[in-house]
Amino acid sequence: MTLLIIGLILWWGAHLLKRLAPGLRASMGDKTGKGVVAVALLLSLVLMVLGYRGADFVNVWFPPMWAWHLNNLLMLIAIALLGMGHSKGRARSWFRHPMLMAVATWGVAHLLVNGDLASVVLFGGLAAWAVAEMLVINATSPAWVRPEPGPAKGDMRLALITIIAFVLIVAVHWGVFGVKPFPG
Repeated sequence: MTLLIIGLILWWGAHLLKRLAPGLRASMGDKTGKGVVAVALLLSLVLMVLGYRGADFVNVWFPPMWAWHLNNLLMLIAIALLGMGHSKGRARSWFRHPMLMAVATWGVAHLLVNGDLASVVLFGGLAAWAVAEMLVINATSPAWVRPEPGPAKGDMRLALITIIAFVLIVAVHWGVFGVKPFPG
C-alpha cells in the first residue's frame, strides 16, 4: 500500500507542479522540466501498479450487482469524454476539461465495482486528482475560450471509436486481467 500511496503523491505532484509552483517549474527550463515531469509520471505509474498489485486485500464494502451495469455505462461515458479532447466534431466544444472529466468518471465507475481498500485508494485518489486539477486550472488560467463546434461527422466518428475502444477494454480486462466486466 505504501508504494501505491507514494505513486499517487508523485502523480499529483508532477501534474500540479506547473500550476502550484510555476517558479520552480520555470527554473528547470522547458526541456529539462518536461523531462523531469515525464520521468516522475512514469515512475508514479510504476509505483501505483506495483503498490496496487502488492496490496493486501482489505474489504471495505461489497459492491451490489447493479453497480456493474452502472460501471459499464460510466465507462462508455469516460471513453467518450477522453476522446472529446481530440474530437473534431461538435462535442469538442461542450466541456473545458473533457479528459480530466474522463479520469474522474473512470475513477467513480471503478469505485462502484471494487470494494477493497487498495481500489478505494487508487481509483478514489485519481478521481480526486482529476477534480482538483480542474479546480486548479480554472483558478489559475484565463477564462476558457470555447472552441468552434466541428461537423457532425466528427461526433459520429467519436461514437464509433468509443464503442470500439470499450470493446477492446472489455477484452483486455477479461483476457489479460481475468476480470469479467459483465456479471453473470
